[in-house]
Amino acid sequence: MNRIKTMNRRRFLHTTAAASAAAFAMPGLARAEGYPESSISVIIPTAEGGGADRNFRAFTSVWKEILGTEFEPSFYPGASGRVGYELYMGKSEPNAYNLLFGNIGPEVLNWAMQAPTFDINDYIYFGQVDKDPCCLFVGANSPLKTIDDIIAEGKKRKLNVGTSRMAHPASIGLLALGEETGAQFNLIPLQGGKGTVAGAVTGEVDFSVLTSGSVIAAGDSVKTLLVFGNNIVGEALDDAPSINDAYGMDLPEMLSTRAFGIHKKAVDDYPDRFEILTRTFKETHEDPRLMEAYIASKGQPEYLVYAGIEECEAEKAAMMELGARYKALLSGA
Repeated sequence: MNRIKTMNRRRFLHTTAAASAAAFAMPGLARAEGYPESSISVIIPTAEGGGADRNFRAFTSVWKEILGTEFEPSFYPGASGRVGYELYMGKSEPNAYNLLFGNIGPEVLNWAMQAPTFDINDYIYFGQVDKDPCCLFVGANSPLKTIDDIIAEGKKRKLNVGTSRMAHPASIGLLALGEETGAQFNLIPLQGGKGTVAGAVTGEVDFSVLTSGSVIAAGDSVKTLLVFGNNIVGEALDDAPSINDAYGMDLPEMLSTRAFGIHKKAVDDYPDRFEILTRTFKETHEDPRLMEAYIASKGQPEYLVYAGIEECEAEKAAMMELGARYKALLSGA
């Protein structure tokens, strides 16, 4: 097994003069005392088989080879992700052997809607696997063919709009569109990405908003009309314009960002372990095997973008600010 080979190699190297020289060159690695010496548990606050699960498995299929250990996921999709976070912060030991893999945008918006039992500053996101902008789309057979059709119809009646969960960056993008144009929208949570796509395709709702990766995966059954961010994939999203370009707005990108998180206490108490995690995480992003695994998992290549602590925490803060701004509308939708 690869992990056994890796550990045996480490024991051998530590008995040689070459390993001593390497330890002086990388003192953090030596002080970490062979970390990791066992598998790493990861709580995922969404359902097994979903987009986060696919991204997690693609990324860790390479990371485990670089880090020399296995990753063992547990899935807790309850209460829009709150259950997973509460378990992680309340039950998982902060020792760098327990990680979180979440979606920064919608999950942080949860805390803006209702404060958790823990201090949100007691965990950090340290590594972004990928990110994609949210978008607005219709079913292929919808009578609403353009974004202009939607705005015009939304000024006549309140349109029903599917969303994977109420507190979601895509929901905020839609509310901002309504504020800007005067169109009326009624957000309806449809239990995850699959349900949100199905709602638009079957006509259960007039249209839907969702992360664009899931919309691209739906293929010709849907058509994208507007992107709540930069459309960096062009035709894959039907060359849909960004909300800022179409309406002269200055809205931050509404993103779905999958990222690994960790207890702040683990960072403080085990800095050497954390250094290994962050270093090997970045090495994984630079490994060509990752792109192969990501594409095999139906990921959009342009969305596989590395980001570290600073960028992830900036997005976390931005989502808290946007959540506070739109809390009344999201709560009353």
